[in-house]
Amino acid sequence: MATSLLEIVDLGDGEIVLQRADDDSAPLLTIHFSDEANAHLMENYLEVAKAMIQAGIQTAAQLSEVAGVEMDGNEDEATSSADRTLH
Repeated sequence: MATSLLEIVDLGDGEIVLQRADDDSAPLLTIHFSDEANAHLMENYLEVAKAMIQAGIQTAAQLSEVAGVEMDGNEDEATSSADRTLH
């Protein structure tokens, strides 16, 4: 899979998006904080959004690594783990 540069953009209307820097396609991710959440975050909403995105990317990478290990192992184990729901 080809890698592309991603950017976090504050659209100014309360939405923060993660998008490809070299592409005009739809955002990969959109975060919108409610008025109540913004009141609690004050001016720190962008930092919170960045932390949320970073945590999501790290988790996705870890899950991808785990899936890669399972696919190399027993076929039955990979199938049974795919049927589980992670919360």
